[in-house]
Amino acid sequence: MQATPTSYWIGFHLLVVALLAIELVYSRWRGADRVQSTAIAATVLWVAAAIGFAAFILHTLGRESAVQYLAGYAIEESLSIDNLFVFLLLFRTFQIEAESQPKVLFWGVLGAIVMRGAFISAGVGLLQHFQWISYVFGAILLFAAVRLVLPEGEKKQSTPRWIVWITKLQPVSLRQDSFFVVENGRRMMTMLFLALVAIEVTDVVFALDSIPAVLSITRHPFIAYTSNIMAVMGLRSLYFLLAHLLEKLSYLHYGLAAVLAFAAVKMLAAKWIEIGPMLSLGVIVGMLAITVALSLVVPSKVHAVGKI
Repeated sequence: MQATPTSYWIGFHLLVVALLAIELVYSRWRGADRVQSTAIAATVLWVAAAIGFAAFILHTLGRESAVQYLAGYAIEESLSIDNLFVFLLLFRTFQIEAESQPKVLFWGVLGAIVMRGAFISAGVGLLQHFQWISYVFGAILLFAAVRLVLPEGEKKQSTPRWIVWITKLQPVSLRQDSFFVVENGRRMMTMLFLALVAIEVTDVVFALDSIPAVLSITRHPFIAYTSNIMAVMGLRSLYFLLAHLLEKLSYLHYGLAAVLAFAAVKMLAAKWIEIGPMLSLGVIVGMLAITVALSLVVPSKVHAVGKI
């Protein structure tokens, strides 16, 4: 595999920083009372940037790499929607107010970038040195697919045990204006910080599914990393854009399960069956389109929220 020029890595990270700065400046200019319109603009910004970067890969690395990038972006973007359901539950559990949620998601996404980069680097390294690891990754994806379609009872929004344990060791402030505050002369963490920790831990769990999924599409570190990061960066604005629609996507978890199962089969059967990136992209988009359409057209009493 040909090494990616260092300038590409530097240029990509400069692009991400520039786009993030544009999003932050625009959101400050629009104000906190126009969250929906800001989310639409930010989502358009990140999707356009992802497509534009695909054009750059097409020009520099070739058609196959560009298709792999788009397939990896599509699979990560679809799996990120599952993260949104969890974010919604976490914000309800911690009772985080709407005006404080962007701050938590901003730092949560930045933490996710670091962890995803480390996971992809480790995953590619393992696959290059130990071919049998692909079967392990395939089994993880298959387990994740089955877990998504298994019936679950109604979940109550009770306080997680680890929060109760932390509050016994260290008092926690209910304030939401900062991650740490000083009250009565004592430095304390806030519920906002606990929500951030919960989001970071959640992303580690989801990375165990999404990283093997993108590695089923490509083993190229630059393609895997950039497609993953571009999808994750748009996650914050996508949450505020789709928050009011999440509970209506009742059948989406079936589409996500099908995507994971497809990635698992692709990895497990790679020795005997070769599925190209173009076909992979078509299958992923098709599965998600069908389940989203069913969710919007067919009413259901079972909501997707809670399918973790």
